[in-house]
Amino acid sequence: MFTIGDFARYGRVSARMLRHYDAIGLLHPDRTDPATGYRFYGAAQLSRLNRVIALKDLGFTLQQVQAILDEQVGPEELRGMLRLRRAELEEAMRAAAARLAQVEARLRSIESEGRMSTNDVVVKQVPAVRVAELSGIAASYGPEHITPVIGPLYERLFPLLGGTGVRPSGPGIAYYEDAPEGGGAVVVHAGVTVSAPVGPVGDTGITVVELPAIEAATIVHHGSMDGVLPTSQALAHWIDANGYRSRGYSREVSLECPEDRSQWVTELQEPITGA
Repeated sequence: MFTIGDFARYGRVSARMLRHYDAIGLLHPDRTDPATGYRFYGAAQLSRLNRVIALKDLGFTLQQVQAILDEQVGPEELRGMLRLRRAELEEAMRAAAARLAQVEARLRSIESEGRMSTNDVVVKQVPAVRVAELSGIAASYGPEHITPVIGPLYERLFPLLGGTGVRPSGPGIAYYEDAPEGGGAVVVHAGVTVSAPVGPVGDTGITVVELPAIEAATIVHHGSMDGVLPTSQALAHWIDANGYRSRGYSREVSLECPEDRSQWVTELQEPITGA
């Protein structure tokens, strides 16, 4: 038998925690001295303590932990719960990293106000182009909503296209439009330049569409699209300062897109009118 202090040491918990577990009926001591009230634990109780701590660290409440333990959850079931929780934590870490990147991009935009060069903005006539595309809906035009939609669309697009005989003939082109349902939602179009007839491509879900010719104010962005904000806002400042009006969302033309996203090169083509 172990005193509460020794048992706490072996279990890597505090004696105070063990007293709390006793009070709520989660882990009673093996014996309590009726005269002194001292609690004593057996080594076999470490098994239950380990399960309590593991389940608590998985995010379960103590009430949920007690219900689970009363059902005699085995090691394999605990392992499955651990895998699920690990996946949830990894997703949370990815989301947190994406939010951090967006905050950094916003900060760079603030820091560069009035200083970022707009000398690289070029107005040009962009000819009509055909793209094979997949589309999806994002809750907003914010990077936190666009990135989780457009990434999987492109991951699906190229493998599907590879089995159809339709081959890319130019760069990837992403473009956007307001969703019919409104509320700030955006239709995300993930496409790649092709020389193919307009219409559905078999039963793949891919559609070939022709994007119309436009007059566009263009600027080249270097780096991940998660950090595009300073570049797109520099373009907005140039459009306003030079008397043009925007006619919608920019097209994003992938000039270079290696595996390292920090090395991406993307041309933003914003349709404009009047000067």
